[in-house]
Amino acid sequence: MDLKFTSSRKYISISVPSKSQTMSPHIKSVDDVVVLGMNLSKFNKPTQFFICVSGVFMFYLIYGYLQELIFSVEGFKPFGWYLTLVQFGFYSIFGLIELQLIQDKRRRIPGKTYMIIAFLTVGTMGLSNTSLGYLNYPTQVIFKCCKLIPVMIGGVFIQGKRYNIADVSAALCMSLGLIWFTLADSTVAPNFNLTGVVLISLALCADAVIGNVQEKAMKLHNGSNSEMVLYSYSIGFVYILFGLICTSGLSPAVTFCSKHPVQTYGYAFLFSLTGYFGISFVLALIKIFGALLAVTVTTGRKAMTIVLSFLFFAKPFTLQYVWSGLLVVLGIFLNVYSKNMDKIKLPLLHGLWKKNVEERKTRTLSQTV
Repeated sequence: MDLKFTSSRKYISISVPSKSQTMSPHIKSVDDVVVLGMNLSKFNKPTQFFICVSGVFMFYLIYGYLQELIFSVEGFKPFGWYLTLVQFGFYSIFGLIELQLIQDKRRRIPGKTYMIIAFLTVGTMGLSNTSLGYLNYPTQVIFKCCKLIPVMIGGVFIQGKRYNIADVSAALCMSLGLIWFTLADSTVAPNFNLTGVVLISLALCADAVIGNVQEKAMKLHNGSNSEMVLYSYSIGFVYILFGLICTSGLSPAVTFCSKHPVQTYGYAFLFSLTGYFGISFVLALIKIFGALLAVTVTTGRKAMTIVLSFLFFAKPFTLQYVWSGLLVVLGIFLNVYSKNMDKIKLPLLHGLWKKNVEERKTRTLSQTV
């Protein structure tokens, strides 16, 4: 009896993962935060923040620039799914290399779960890339900022959730900002196509689902980020390849890209590499400073991406872009505030008015005395 109890306890103690196992492979241990071979733990907090923010901005701004640059190549716009195929191939290779650098190489998450995740990943990235054939890049970025909307709709209808006034206000601001931005795009952009709006909206819906599925799978089975990247993107690669073969979309894309290897495969490699490195700094930022600051930094990065898009690529501009973009930013802030009400204490109007009245009374009494 005692022997069984002891063996049972041993089994339980072995099955509980250590902290180093549950963390991303980008981050090596509880004390050390290592990003791309750089140990950030040796630096003070301001330096760590500067390095993380610099990494996020540098890699993701290059990522966005290269993505728009690829679609600016004349004749490439119909091949968004092929770009996704190439991107998935590179991500699979990067994930395989990273998996070899960690000690535990076992696959923990079931294959059926990866098939679902891969399908959602294909929908998110494939539809997002393909939408650039129909939309301006700034419009696509604005839509990607508004993942909260499909998340809330799914929460209400699927799980029967109730949201507070801050979440509802955030969704309202984002919706109005999106409508206003899209109307501005349809007015000034000569090549505006409603198909792009449908594609990026579907990509948002898939993106809203995939985050929950990935998080649940990784927590339930203690899977690493490198494992998730390797299996989800490699299975997704097979999905896209099969789809392109069935729709006869592979041969024209290969023929076109073989004529422009540097502008397609070369840029796609750098595009994939910078995206893969960028997430390393985002993960480090979340670990050291928390999700609130990470969301603020990534939102600033997206705003900078839109500004640079107008600077580097010729496109029509209207002030309506600015006001609608600010509405979306306000919605993002309200969403962040809703999730961190205990950390962010905003002064209430009633409190400010009461404080103002008390100050006036004190001033009046001092003058009377």
